Amino acid sequence: MNKIIEKTLTLPPITLAEMSGIKLMNRTDTKFVATIEQLHRFLAAVHGKYYIQDIDGKRIASYHTTYYDTDDYQMYSMHHAGRQVREKIRVRTYMDNDDTFFEIKNKNNHGRTKKKRIPIGKTNTLHDERDTVVPFMAKHAWYAIDEISPVIENWFNRITLVNFDKTERLTIDFNLRFHHLKSDGRDQLQRVAIIELKRDGNVPSPALDILREVRIKRSGFSKYCIGSALTNNRLKSNNFKERMTMIGKMENNR
Repeated sequence: MNKIIEKTLTLPPITLAEMSGIKLMNRTDTKFVATIEQLHRFLAAVHGKYYIQDIDGKRIASYHTTYYDTDDYQMYSMHHAGRQVREKIRVRTYMDNDDTFFEIKNKNNHGRTKKKRIPIGKTNTLHDERDTVVPFMAKHAWYAIDEISPVIENWFNRITLVNFDKTERLTIDFNLRFHHLKSDGRDQLQRVAIIELKRDGNVPSPALDILREVRIKRSGFSKYCIGSALTNNRLKSNNFKERMTMIGKMENNR
């Protein structure tokens, strides 16, 4: 963690106000899985090409997310089955200021992700926010509020980078912890980082060359699905086996 902090201090800052035009709510996402050691090399290599999000001097943010699903895990099952068109529903809290949002993420068959969100109070149940959530779900979600319940929560730290041309964002998530609310299973990833490149279409990205140079490979990673598979052994997870084996080797390669 200390080495990561040191690397972030070498990057020029960008404020939330300056990032306001880079929301990318309708975007393509490309994910990469790295060891912490690879992340150190990546952060050193992006110097001179990327800004780092800085909020009142804080460059590493803390997040808490609760994912919702049906009783028979329809959203998890669609992802596990390889469905390109799928949905995720979650509540995300930015722990540094307690801002909380109800979010619906839909992926289409062209690989584009559309995210809709509304601010809500910091709450343990969506039913406390029915007046706000119900009409929002009716407009944007496949499900009704009474069809879903909280399934798993996670915590992680995030670094957000923006390229100098301001055409893309990179989020880097690490220190992931999971708690399954149905099975009460818990797990954590201490030596794995998830890098996600978010851009509007296939605009040129300096990050792609850097990722190749430091040998960080592209790999799908859903915090909801992988976290669920790690913490609930009753869920079908054979289609995630290769990815989970890779993650296990990264965690144990000390």
